[in-house]
Amino acid sequence: MDSAEGHFKKVLHNEANENASDNDSECSDNEKIAFIPTKEHKESDSDEEDETSDKAEAAVMQMLKEEEDREKEAEDPDYGNAYSVSTTEEVIQQASQTEGKDFKVFQHERESQSPEIRKPPEFLKKLRLHIWASLSRAQYVSLLKDFVESEFFVIDGDSLLLMFLDVETQYLNFFYQIECFLQDFTEKGAKYVIVFFKDAEQMYLPCPHFLFLRTALIEHLRHNTGTTVHTEFSHCLSSKWEIFLKNSYPYFIIISDIGLTSLQTDYLSILIAHSLSKKINVVLASGQEYDILRVYGYHVQSVYKHRLFFQKYEGDLRNACENLVKYKEPFMCLYEHLKLSLKRIQKEVCQTIRLLKQLWPEGSDIRRVVCVLACAVGLKIYSNTLENANTSVGAKTKRSARGRSKPLSPEEAADLCRMQCLTVAFLLHMPLSQRAQIRIMKSCWTKQVLPLIKMQQLCMHFALTQLSDTSDWKLDLTYLPDLNDDSLLINLAHYYEVEYIKGLELKKELGKEMENEYQCLWDTVTKLAAKYSFGDAFPIRKTSQLFLEQKQTFKDYEAEIPNIGLIPVKSGLVEDYAGDVLKDLPVLESNDPAVTSLIKYKEFDELCHWHSGRPLTEEYERIRCNADAKSKDPEERRQIQKLQTFRHFYGSTLEDSASKLIVHQEDVSRNTNAAVKKTQKKHKSKAERIAEENSRRLKAKEEKKEQEQWKALCVPTQKEIKANLTVGIDRLEKFLKTLKSKSVKFTVEMTGLSACLEAWKEHCREQGNKSKDLSKAVQVMRRIHILLEKYQDLLEKPHLQKLTRYLRLLGFENLACSLSGQTEESNDQSISNYTVEVGPARFQLQYMDYYLLREERNDPDPRVQHFIPDTWQRELLDAVDNNESAVIVAPTSSGKTYASYYCMEKVLKMSNDGVVVYVAPTKALVNQVVGTIYSRFTKKLPDGLVVCGVFTRDYRNDVMNSQILVTVPQCLEILMLSPRCQEWTKRIQYVIFDEVHCLGGEIGAEVWEHLLVTIRCPFLALSATVSNPEHLTEWLQSVKRYWQRAENRIERSSRNSGNNFTGKCKVKSKVQEQKKSYRVRLVLYEERYNDLEKYVCSLKDGDFIIEHCHPCAALTVNHIENYGIPSDLSLSPRESIQLYDTMVKVWQKWQRAQELDPEEFVSFKNKVVIKKADVRKYEQELKKELSRWIVLGQTQKVNELLEHLKPKPVDCSEQEKWKHFASFVDKLHEMDKLPAIFFIFNVNSVECAAKNVFFNLLKKQKSERDPNTERQKERLRDELRKVKKMLRKFNPQDTKKLSSSKMEDMVCLLTTKQQLEKRLKRLTAIPSVCTYADSKAVDEDTLWKIFHRLRFERRGYLQQMMALRGIGYHHGSMSAKARQVVEMLFRLGYIKVVTATSTLALGINMPCKSVVFAEDSVFLDALNYRQMSGRAGRRGQDMIGNVFFYDIPLPKVERLMKSNVPQLKGQFPLTVSLILRLMLLVAKADDKADARAKALSVLKHSLMSFRKERYAEILKIYFMFSLQFLIKEGYLDQEGNPMGFAGLVTHLYYYEPSNFVLVSFLVKGLFHKLCQPIKGSTVFSEDVLEKLVLILANLFGRKYLPACSMKYKRTFCQSKVFLEDLPQDFADAVNEYNTKVEENFAHFLLTTAKLADIEQEYRLPLSKTDFTSKNWHGSELASYLMDNTKSISAISPFACLSGVVDNDLFHGEIINKAVLRSLGINVTNCPLLYLTKYDNQGRRRPLNAYALDFYKHGSLIALTTDNWLNEGDAYDALKDFSLLIKSIGYDQLVLFNIQYSSSLKQLKMKQCFFFFLNQNITE
Repeated sequence: MDSAEGHFKKVLHNEANENASDNDSECSDNEKIAFIPTKEHKESDSDEEDETSDKAEAAVMQMLKEEEDREKEAEDPDYGNAYSVSTTEEVIQQASQTEGKDFKVFQHERESQSPEIRKPPEFLKKLRLHIWASLSRAQYVSLLKDFVESEFFVIDGDSLLLMFLDVETQYLNFFYQIECFLQDFTEKGAKYVIVFFKDAEQMYLPCPHFLFLRTALIEHLRHNTGTTVHTEFSHCLSSKWEIFLKNSYPYFIIISDIGLTSLQTDYLSILIAHSLSKKINVVLASGQEYDILRVYGYHVQSVYKHRLFFQKYEGDLRNACENLVKYKEPFMCLYEHLKLSLKRIQKEVCQTIRLLKQLWPEGSDIRRVVCVLACAVGLKIYSNTLENANTSVGAKTKRSARGRSKPLSPEEAADLCRMQCLTVAFLLHMPLSQRAQIRIMKSCWTKQVLPLIKMQQLCMHFALTQLSDTSDWKLDLTYLPDLNDDSLLINLAHYYEVEYIKGLELKKELGKEMENEYQCLWDTVTKLAAKYSFGDAFPIRKTSQLFLEQKQTFKDYEAEIPNIGLIPVKSGLVEDYAGDVLKDLPVLESNDPAVTSLIKYKEFDELCHWHSGRPLTEEYERIRCNADAKSKDPEERRQIQKLQTFRHFYGSTLEDSASKLIVHQEDVSRNTNAAVKKTQKKHKSKAERIAEENSRRLKAKEEKKEQEQWKALCVPTQKEIKANLTVGIDRLEKFLKTLKSKSVKFTVEMTGLSACLEAWKEHCREQGNKSKDLSKAVQVMRRIHILLEKYQDLLEKPHLQKLTRYLRLLGFENLACSLSGQTEESNDQSISNYTVEVGPARFQLQYMDYYLLREERNDPDPRVQHFIPDTWQRELLDAVDNNESAVIVAPTSSGKTYASYYCMEKVLKMSNDGVVVYVAPTKALVNQVVGTIYSRFTKKLPDGLVVCGVFTRDYRNDVMNSQILVTVPQCLEILMLSPRCQEWTKRIQYVIFDEVHCLGGEIGAEVWEHLLVTIRCPFLALSATVSNPEHLTEWLQSVKRYWQRAENRIERSSRNSGNNFTGKCKVKSKVQEQKKSYRVRLVLYEERYNDLEKYVCSLKDGDFIIEHCHPCAALTVNHIENYGIPSDLSLSPRESIQLYDTMVKVWQKWQRAQELDPEEFVSFKNKVVIKKADVRKYEQELKKELSRWIVLGQTQKVNELLEHLKPKPVDCSEQEKWKHFASFVDKLHEMDKLPAIFFIFNVNSVECAAKNVFFNLLKKQKSERDPNTERQKERLRDELRKVKKMLRKFNPQDTKKLSSSKMEDMVCLLTTKQQLEKRLKRLTAIPSVCTYADSKAVDEDTLWKIFHRLRFERRGYLQQMMALRGIGYHHGSMSAKARQVVEMLFRLGYIKVVTATSTLALGINMPCKSVVFAEDSVFLDALNYRQMSGRAGRRGQDMIGNVFFYDIPLPKVERLMKSNVPQLKGQFPLTVSLILRLMLLVAKADDKADARAKALSVLKHSLMSFRKERYAEILKIYFMFSLQFLIKEGYLDQEGNPMGFAGLVTHLYYYEPSNFVLVSFLVKGLFHKLCQPIKGSTVFSEDVLEKLVLILANLFGRKYLPACSMKYKRTFCQSKVFLEDLPQDFADAVNEYNTKVEENFAHFLLTTAKLADIEQEYRLPLSKTDFTSKNWHGSELASYLMDNTKSISAISPFACLSGVVDNDLFHGEIINKAVLRSLGINVTNCPLLYLTKYDNQGRRRPLNAYALDFYKHGSLIALTTDNWLNEGDAYDALKDFSLLIKSIGYDQLVLFNIQYSSSLKQLKMKQCFFFFLNQNITE
């Protein structure tokens, strides 16, 4: 750890770029591609079709060959071109091993020197390269993303130690830092365990101080915190450790990639390699950063190559590990000649502890015990060693001693021990507040003293180790973190060595209390070392030996800190929000230099739009409107029409019905509920009576028609049911869906019942005494259920008698009696032949299972046309009718979005002015919603207005003139916070937030908060995955109450002033007429329509074993005890029966077995129709009973029960699973489980998996094809080519001029052509066994139209070929068109197999029968699991959804199933740029009151601070800092008005702090200086452009690589990989900017220090150990040692012990570990842009040069191979960078019209980016 000497870790939150889900603008205005092809296109295409298809097929076959070649390639990567770089840490590691000649620890010779033992050094080189390659690809992610209480991870204890080891860090401060680190995890909801491997301890023997710290840390964590610490594992390859990993399967393991020595680094490399090989992901200990809510780190995903490496080199790894940890009898060497066995020290410690127990039988404080043991043992052993050395030494040895240090004498050693005892006396009594003021010494120990100190540290280590095994002696272990204080010891040594001897005036009294304590300690030491005489306690120094090096003694403080205080701000907004905090803070005088030196820019006034330079006018807001197409040129109008045609078609695939809802404008005053009230009128008019009569006649006519239809179909249907029950029932139910008449439906159902019964009877007769297929009986019972539940009003006595007879026939006598009301039982013997021989309740639960009826309402709602809404859906509609807000939490595909469209319809009906805004999290979802709106609504509007508009980051259309705006959160925030859009925002009548759980996301979550608190209208917030909806609703209700007060205040103010600005708004009167409501409803619906059944898949002997996974199998006794059974862990009826049966089997004497028997259960007994709601009651009762078993102490029974339910998957290699992936898809096809979505989290794997399935079908077709087929196809193509060539000679336009013979020839040729085409089509047709596509789902014309969109896409033909076989893939790096093709064909039922990343998880409407998780990932968490699995089970099509786990470890599966969805806790909502935007809004808005209310709402209503006063205080403090920063940098004046470059900074708000740095470059004219064109031209040199990209890449889109990625250099193919530093003048400007920011932030910290909780500051954060001593009576010596000039007002007292003072806060990298913790301020909130960033070990973390590299070579593949990015991430990063360049280019053009904007225009990279984004770069 010496490499970190003098370094504190540098922590800065690396803000991630916006994740843009679309890769090109679907709705581009310049789109020239027609959706509907013309006939000419078709004809020309068909002429060239043969040649194209030949080439394409050849290309596909070539790909097939390449795929086969790839399978044969070796997996072992080649790192031959990598070579080691002698990095700083390695050099220091080597140096640390050679220094310190006076103290060394040696090992005896190892056991063997066989070739196997000598082999590892060569192998270790290979291991290091393997680890380097893996770690360099690590992804920087949020480690606690969507964490849940049941998830946990492991921290390697030694890695934790290495993170904080620093020679300058004081002992107690070291523990403080570790506790801060662990407490940060704990506060954020993380669950973790810490593991210290036994054998790793020996690696610290050369560094006794660190060994002692390690031992103390283990004991402290174990005894003083609730942390689980494991020390039972010998090393990382031990069998116990492997069993632990297999059983617990942690989320990840935090491991350091570098150790104290190269030996330890290799050991850690083995630990990393082993963890990854066991499918455990690894997080690097270095490079971790954190903010208030999240922890970020480098995450390494375990993949197959890690398993392969371990399998290949397992023997070498075990040999290497043995050699690294295998030691024999270490011994210590002092002063080069005094040898001492460590076993002897251990033995001496053991004996001394026994003596001390006799002296202190009552026990004592651990500090006293360790002190006296270390001193006594150290003195005894040292004295004894000296005696032995003196008696055995000869003249030769004396001569050779000249070159070495002279050992201390026993008396001098005793002096040192006396001072150590005195130090512990101080630690026992002196409060931390006094110790923090101790003067900072720069002196260090002499070479003679160090060996003795290190020996004592070893004694302390052995003492703690022995004491940990002592259970019969009462010790107070509370203060284990404070056993030693080296700084205090050095102070005392300096005092007695230098100051004490100067005279009486410097001889200070210890004080009675301290003197007694010290006397007691020393007396005990002398008693324990009674064999030797070391003198009395006083005087403390009996010898004159110098212990300290006489160098610089005291630390020099830097320049004085300027006046502390805030620059005064005169702003009503500031006073309203932070007035209560301001009154407690000092304010600077107006003549203070900090105030008088403020930058004075002219006031900022926005006159034009940043993104275009157009003037700010109302007219401008309406540009790019489709509604104005009438006035545009025909070509543009045609493009708009094509786009709208496509949207209509795309929307039609989303809706069940093709009909549109035509919306006409109605009278505004008319209430939506008028239709409902109308039906309640008692007296009807004549017109109404006539209308009713006509309606009756029409119904009668329709009924008659339906009866005739059934008459024709009745007999064939009955026959089909008898022949094939499944097919017959399907046909029957399809026919039932077409019927409207209830009476006809009843007749059909009765006939169906009779047919089903006949089929069952026939089956029973055939089977005889054999077992029966009860699925046939299920259909009988199902029809009985439907008749009794849905047609009860039509059932007459004969019908009921028939049903009773059928029930008896099935053997359900009790149900028959219940239905008929009779009590006597039937004696008919013939009935017994047809009984199911299962109890009726069990039969319904176990066999009818998902066929059981749901609770559904039968009364229609006049507001809904096509279905009968459930109660909760009606509540939603009521909320919309009453203009109320609502939070809706309901499962995926439950119908919650219907309310959104009802809301839109309402607003469209009310007026032409009202606006509904639909907020979707991704652009893909935006496109989907737009398609649905086009499909549902049409409305005739005045010119200039349209129904639907779109606004995304890279595309906008009809934003201000549409009635329904569909947008993403960031874009709506721009409108909400724009001073120019206030009138438009007042027109908004509803905002719909889809997927509102994004409030808990990593990126952009704060924007959702801003929107929810700034909108004044009602809203609907929809989600399927929110675990704390009550908390969310309460927060939103508090926001609405604020707006109620604010609007009342605004209204009163307007009335009083008599100058109502908003009165000018035409919309106002209409909005006012709407009933205002501030209520927020919570609508919860937890019941999925379809149950989900889970299956675990494994491979054995080439065949798949698919086992049902019972949800309760995921539970453990510990989980049930701690968290209960998760509320959403639901069981299907079959699973409930399975649970009951297992409970009975496990506990045969179970008392409630009879009561909970299905036949006896109160909700089931004698019930003919058991519904899903009844089964839920049964399920809840079983779960309660399971929990009760644990309370009764039957944990063993519960364990046995859960073990019974667990599936037993067979483990096999990942290679085998992927090799058989296509066979697995085939298996699902055979099981009728398609359509299915296969979720895979790696873009490349998504495509490879889909191609794998495709190639498998190709191979199958190839193997089954007749060898002569190819020759026939070739011959037919030749003939067809000749016929077409001959036909071209005839001009079809001049057929009249042709002679009759030629006409005959032409007709003959056309006939021949048709025949040849038919024959060729038959030969080229895909056999049904070689495709999953459903050709009946889509007609050929529609299919061709959809494929037409792929014709210019990269890999378009391959996607088309795959789609023809029912296969598709879907991920974020595809173009929007390619994704939409897959979505449409999947929804239409044509494509059956789709591999996808998480792009399909968030709201995209692609329901399926099955969901397959085909790959584990850090992104597969509780939230994504629920979002993804929710796609399974199509309502109305599937009775049940299926979830398959393919290659997911069973412990992970169990955790996913039992994990609760993460709670929404909010984000840190403020940034400096946001505060500037709010100030700009308040200053420039026309309606000041509205703007101020919005700004205050954003500031006051953070979800993070809701009901958490501490967080509310933090946000106010941060607001004040931001204001101070903005004023000092010249963006605001002291009145809060924007100045200077405020507009540019707010426009680039997303890129903070780079936006501020960019402005500093502009102010200094650096770009002007750089961007000089070539003389005599306007063109810029390539060098200038490259430098420009280098500068932008250093500012924006910064991606840090792990520090270890620079450990080896390798010749990369095309990229440089590591980004070069900024040019010097730009670097100087950044440093100057950072210095100002650090200074400002330090002043802010010093100013706000008084707000800290001082009591909390003196407690360790995790263990809560208190260091405010209550019994301190003072000491003259202690007061003398204190330095009252030392300024530590804002420094943690623990950090003060390491010499940190207020001045150090002016260096940003130290802030997080030094500042007062209770302030809750993190350096990530400071807008610093680090030029170089370091990890915990002081190693530089390089920036990835992906943008500059792409500018140079334009290759996406190079970024994936060289720059360690996966394709999807590379694509998103490049797109974001290109949008940034575009944005900055416009800004500079508007601002300066200087060369810089021209150079940006010239950038080839810009062209390259846009080409890439639109064309997807040909590889």
